[in-house]
Amino acid sequence: MPSHNSSDLSPPSFILASIPGQEVAHFWMAILLCSMYILAVTANCAVLFIVKTEPSLHTPMYFFLCMLAAIDLALSTSTVPRVLSFYWFNTREISFAACLVQMFLIHTLSAIESTVLLAMAVDRYMAICHPLRYTATLTNAATAKIGLVAMARGVVFFLPLPLLLLPLPFCGSRMLSHSFCLHQDVMNLACANTTPSVVYGLTAILLVMGLDAILICLSYILILKSVLRLASWKERLKVFSTCVAHICVVLAFYVPLIGLSVVHRFGKDLAPLVHIIMGNVYILVPAVLNPIIYGVRTKQIQRRILNLI
Repeated sequence: MPSHNSSDLSPPSFILASIPGQEVAHFWMAILLCSMYILAVTANCAVLFIVKTEPSLHTPMYFFLCMLAAIDLALSTSTVPRVLSFYWFNTREISFAACLVQMFLIHTLSAIESTVLLAMAVDRYMAICHPLRYTATLTNAATAKIGLVAMARGVVFFLPLPLLLLPLPFCGSRMLSHSFCLHQDVMNLACANTTPSVVYGLTAILLVMGLDAILICLSYILILKSVLRLASWKERLKVFSTCVAHICVVLAFYVPLIGLSVVHRFGKDLAPLVHIIMGNVYILVPAVLNPIIYGVRTKQIQRRILNLI
């Protein structure tokens, strides 16, 4: 058996992925990421401010939208500044502790966002299928409790991920596949049995994101059945149009998530650029698109933005 010194068993740092032979392009990639990050921060802060200052928007639907904006701000802020420092200043090393913290934040915030998207689907289901019970069921207190449950669910399910990696030895390559830390990426660098991490990671993903996706689909099946009972196509389109923004936001979250999972599972032979782009898309695209989608689809938000301008 090969022997490993203490520095091998307790890695001081990991190396963030770069584009081989394209170091010159890092500056321009950083400009693009910085522009998207500024747009995401500005747009999500605008949503939070508008909902806070507009009493007519103090309803569960917009409170969930505020939760979504806060999660997107936290998720992008936990990764993008570190990525920008890498691209601009070539600080490719990230400490083991910082990597585990970043990994925990990414997976936990993603789980919380998935739960909030499910809550928003239930909100649309209650508003369309049971409008008389909507106000009594989805009160402001109930909305706050849902937010707390979403946070607790994310922490409980994904806190074990870094704890399972903490005792593992890392004695080989320390080169990551992305510009930030993800559980599967870090786990693959361990030189020990990672079966518990693999099993738990897959179980957590299926019980949170997988179950949420199924329940969201079920909600829309029930909504569609209710909409089709309406007399005219004009009424059907009018009612279902209230769900368009949420459907777009769900797709903006789950499509990059599935794409990143597929790249990790089947894309070992793909160019490093593909892994880096998919990772950045997963982190930034939902944060940029979510407030834009709701801004375009919601007249109250449009009016407030025009007033601010």
